[in-house]
Order: sequence, then structure tokens, then C-alpha cells
Amino acid sequence: MKVLMFGWEFPPHILGGLGTASYGITKGLSLQPDMEITFCIPKPWGDEDKSFMNIIGMSQVPIVWRDVDYQYVEQRIGDKINPQLYFDLRNHIYADFSYRHTDDLGCIEFSGKYPDNLYEEINNYSIVAGVIARQQEFDIIHAHDWLTYPAGIHAKHLTGKPLVIHVHATDFDRSRGRVNPTVYAMEKDGMDNADCIMCVSELTRQTVINHYHQSPAKCVTMHNAVYPLDADILEMVNQPRVEAEKRDKVVTFLGRITMQKGPEYFVEAAAQVLGRTKGIRFCMAGSGDKMNEMIHLVAQRGISDRFHFPGFMKGKQVYEAFRNSDVYVMPSVSEPFGISPLEAMQCGVPSIISKQSGCAEILNNCIKTDYWDIDAMADAIYSICTNDSLYEFLKEEGRKEVDQITWERVGERIYNCYRQVLNY
Repeated sequence: MKVLMFGWEFPPHILGGLGTASYGITKGLSLQPDMEITFCIPKPWGDEDKSFMNIIGMSQVPIVWRDVDYQYVEQRIGDKINPQLYFDLRNHIYADFSYRHTDDLGCIEFSGKYPDNLYEEINNYSIVAGVIARQQEFDIIHAHDWLTYPAGIHAKHLTGKPLVIHVHATDFDRSRGRVNPTVYAMEKDGMDNADCIMCVSELTRQTVINHYHQSPAKCVTMHNAVYPLDADILEMVNQPRVEAEKRDKVVTFLGRITMQKGPEYFVEAAAQVLGRTKGIRFCMAGSGDKMNEMIHLVAQRGISDRFHFPGFMKGKQVYEAFRNSDVYVMPSVSEPFGISPLEAMQCGVPSIISKQSGCAEILNNCIKTDYWDIDAMADAIYSICTNDSLYEFLKEEGRKEVDQITWERVGERIYNCYRQVLNY
């Protein structure tokens, strides 16, 4: 079975959970029988793992303009795109781009990130997707997250192949309900055109059904997982630490410091805990638009001497943070899934997660609180840090539980969904 897959991030160059999930899904799928994966990303950096699939960089694919009204395109891309302009532009460009063998070829530049001209890059990505769809042989299309839905739709319209979309998040999650109409239009367009909608949690599936008006029959819950730790990472996280009674305990928040992740609840819970004891330090690792606000809030609560902001972490740095942590907290307001608690528990770090997260559907050996319940969160942090029996139980049982949640099993489930869509 051959899959043409569209994504926006891929390790080691990731800006969030999307890249991590893309790697896990493709790796798990590659272990299924007769599976060939072609994975497209805007801009490859050259150090991606290509051992189990073919990676195509959109920025390296030659295209040629044909009969394009340049003034029309520049006018639309230069405007603040609203939903109607999005559909208008998409249909116009789909009709006016093609691939042919000529000496007059060029490539479109992509940032490989989330730039200010993101809508333009999404449109350009969908243009190149049409070129690739004509070049490649495949049985099914799989598009990850809203940024690649237009590409998946374009490929489907050109080839007639079935489209699977993977909903890693919706704008209802990112915006706390203040939905961007353009993003919503792209998301719903992708869902309307999809033959199967994979949702990273039942929480997300219900959002897709109720807010995007999709048939429950084509919406499938597909929980994320974690991949086994590399030998060097495993050795590092298992190295003995300074005995707990000789050092401060460390409580860690690791993720984007944005409204969706609930960082202010972490700070308020920390202030409550530090009102009871001074033997605990708090670490907020990450970056985001609320970082300065959190620094000011920490200062206002008078806990700056117990609070650390190490910045964005990736790769080995994440596992170094887990190794040095006694508790991991994810107080997300709306979290479609949330891979980071699984990674923390995999490293033997007791975890506290919000009930408003998708991973709460499959995790049992952790503590769950409402994101807004600062009292309960503070009690949980204090209990884990001061009760050795509770700490050891969550450490050992959490690790055992997460070791059974593998990407290979997810890959098998996705493979079986493909077979159903293709009537194999």
C-alpha cells in the first residue's frame, strides 16, 4: 500500500507536538506489511530520518506558472484573506498551475515554520501538492492538521484517490472558542472533503462532529502514543540523581506558553505550594506569547527565587528536563491529546494532567484535575513532593502503563482504517 502524506513539521526541526506525532505515526505505519510512505514537508533541512520513508521537500519541487493572472493572485495574497477569498483563490490557483517538462522551471520558497504570511505558504504548499500528486504513484492521501488540508483536497481532486485527514487540533482548542473564520473554513473544507477523519482523542472527535457538523460514521478516534526511548536517552534518564532529601524537588511545565496550555494556573498553583514549603522549585520550559505575562505574574506572587524560565527545549534537552524533574504538570485548558505527559511518565516522572486533555482518556496512573482547580493542582503537587510512597507508585506504574502505548499499535490501527477506506 502506497500513502502520499502531507505534513508541516518533522523532527528534529519541530515547533510543537505535530512534528513528534508525525514521526511516530509514520514510523509506526512503516512497520505494517507492504507499506510505502511518501511524506511531504514545506522545507527539509537535510537531517531528517529517511530510513523508513521517502521525504519530499515542497521547496525543492520545480513548478511552472501557466496562464496566471499575476495581478489577481498578488491582490488576493496581499489581502487579509477571508473564507470566501480562500475558496476563490484556491479554485483559481488549482486551475492555473501545472507541471510540465521545460527549461523554465522554478521552486517556491518555504520558511519551514509558521511565518506571518502563513496563508500564502499554505496556498503555495497546495500548489506544489498538485505537482507531486501528478508525479507520484499512491493509493491513498493522508493530510496532517489544517495547514495541509488544502493540499490533500487538491491531490484528491486531481487523482480521485481517497483522502484521510488527521485532526491533531482544531481552532476551538487553540483559541478558547474565539475561532478564526478563515482557519475554521479551511478545517471544515478539509473535513467535508475527507473520506475518513482521524481525531487524536474522543474529545476532538466530538468537537469535529458537533462544531464542524461531520458524520460520526467517518470520524475515528486515533489516540497518540510514544516511541521507545533511544539507548542513549534511556541511559541518561536512568542515571542516579542526588538524593531527594539533599536537594530541592523540581516541578516542571513544558510546552508552548500560550493561552491553550493554561500556564497561569501552573503559576498560581506554584504560589500556593510555596506558601506551604520552600523546598520545591518550579520550571516553566518553553516559549510563547504569554511568556512575559507569566514572568510578571511570578514576580507579582513573590516567587521569582523559586521559579525558572529556561526557554524552548527540544530533542535531548526535553529528556534532560524530565530527568531533573520530580513532577510534571500539564494544566491545559483544551488539549486535543498531549504527548508530553506520556514522555514524562516514560521517564519515570509522576504527572498531573488536566481532565480537559485527550490523553486523560487513556492514562490512569497519573493525577487528573480540572485545569481551573488551582487548589486541587497545588494539593497534588505538594502530595507527590512530600509523600514518597505516592511518588514511587506513580513513577513505576506510570512508566509501565506508558510502555504499552506504542506507535506500532497506532500504525496498525491506521493501516486497518486505510484498508476499510480502500475496501481492501
